[in-house]
Amino acid sequence: MGHIAILGVFVADTAYRADRQPRMGETILGNSFALGPGGKGSNQAVAAAMAGGDVHFISRLGQDPFADMALETWKKAGVIPEVTQHEDTYTGAAYIFIEEATGNNAIIISPGVASTISVADIDARADLISGASVFITQLEQPMDAAHRALEIARDGGAKTILNPAPAAAISDDMLALCDYVTPNESEAEGITGIAVTSVDDADRAAQALMEKGVGAAIITLGENGALYRDAETRVHIPPFDAGLVVETTGAGDAFNGGFAAALARGADPVDAVRFGSATAGISVTRPGTAPSMPELSEIEALLARG
Repeated sequence: MGHIAILGVFVADTAYRADRQPRMGETILGNSFALGPGGKGSNQAVAAAMAGGDVHFISRLGQDPFADMALETWKKAGVIPEVTQHEDTYTGAAYIFIEEATGNNAIIISPGVASTISVADIDARADLISGASVFITQLEQPMDAAHRALEIARDGGAKTILNPAPAAAISDDMLALCDYVTPNESEAEGITGIAVTSVDDADRAAQALMEKGVGAAIITLGENGALYRDAETRVHIPPFDAGLVVETTGAGDAFNGGFAAALARGADPVDAVRFGSATAGISVTRPGTAPSMPELSEIEALLARG
């Protein structure tokens, strides 16, 4: 199994649970608060490492308590940090509102120093990226850095995964560097203009992504599972029921990390989607993002139950 290289952002998650969000100018009482590690790239790195991957995470941190949290999180999960630290700015943070009744969420992210990740940072890690078996990035760090990393990964023969979150305009040139793109319904709509409210809609959006040069599209559909589409295959993977849903925050990151770990072990893409879906299915039964990521043995046990 080759290593997995992930470019992304760490932020400290500040999570507030309440019955509803406050209106502008209004103050309401919350039901609980939690502080923990987050950021899409970091969460995906933790998920992939917990799922058995050899994971290297590329980013920037400040020199502050949130950076200490990041380093401890990665150490516990087995993620190898490939980061620089900067004392003149701050490590990122996120506001997460969680609706008590449903576990659904709304998020504001301030990436901090990770918003300054540069093409030069990527070039400095070119050997690590080009030598990976799987490379993943998202869109929380600057687009030009993500684009350059995908170029290097593709030139080196890595399987390239773009999780296009948060939603943003993406050039066809960048999409053409991606073996796999993994948007959720709203992100797929943002890229293709096709509203995704059903599996058939997801299939149309996936085909539109492939017309833009993507090798294969995986549309994650929350409680409706995931749709995999490449030039020859269309498969709807139902969701895995691992228990009562506690919180959906981080489910997409769990999916991407699990998917990457399975690909790095040589799994068929559809089997890797199933593995990622099982990873996400367990994660939503637990609070938090990085702390909710399951171990390999738990994922394998859920898959064995079917």
